[in-house]
Amino acid sequence: MARLEFKQLLDAGVHFGHLKRKWNPNMAPYIFDEKKGIHIIDLNKTAVKLEEAAAAMKSIARSGKKVLFVATKKQAKDIVTEKVKTTGMPYVTERWSGGMLTNFGTIRRTIKKMATIDRMKTDGTFDNMSKRERLQVSRQREKMEKNLGSIADLTRLPSALFIVDIVKEHIAVAEAKKLNIPTFAMVDTNSDPTKVDFPIPANDDATKSIELIVDVMIQAINEGIEERKNDKTAVDENDAEEGTEETAEVEAGEEASEENN
Repeated sequence: MARLEFKQLLDAGVHFGHLKRKWNPNMAPYIFDEKKGIHIIDLNKTAVKLEEAAAAMKSIARSGKKVLFVATKKQAKDIVTEKVKTTGMPYVTERWSGGMLTNFGTIRRTIKKMATIDRMKTDGTFDNMSKRERLQVSRQREKMEKNLGSIADLTRLPSALFIVDIVKEHIAVAEAKKLNIPTFAMVDTNSDPTKVDFPIPANDDATKSIELIVDVMIQAINEGIEERKNDKTAVDENDAEEGTEETAEVEAGEEASEENN
């Protein structure tokens, strides 16, 4: 995994924090300085934490587990949607509905309801409904999809969360903690890094900063997925070789038996 250069972090504005008066004291270890009333994040600490997070993210992806990305703020939602979609990982970019994790059973029922509506469109049920009824059901389906995002494809709870702005997404952080789901997050100077398992000190307001950090996470996931494929291929090839050897041994034994007879 290629390590980010210090200049890349600097050019993306990862080092810009919030106003000094808005800081969270728990971010003190990650703050380098204060300039014109704004805290400056120590990019050396960011690089270390980013590398740790990427290694853990890669390991999760390699094990075949799902990581849920949460980014509902305006600056992050389009970036996350575009980049995460390519990995097949779930994401929430519209609104975090309370209980999305802690009340996952209810969420699953909503997802089943969406599937039922989809079937109604194909099995002829829609044709027997009035125009007004069809419109109401379609609007209901659109609303559910907008609120749930791509988690409609989740059949079980995710193995980890990646969050942009834990202050805004505090409900998601709390639900993950309650269920002991590991959390990865961009934490700005107004955030409490102790609330997440893998904090990445970074500007969570600038689009370039968000894009850079998300890119590293996506790269880690893609590498993990690729290594999982390679592992599976190696196992299949090994099984095939063992099967060939066993067949050869059986044939050799049969030949020896025929000769003795």
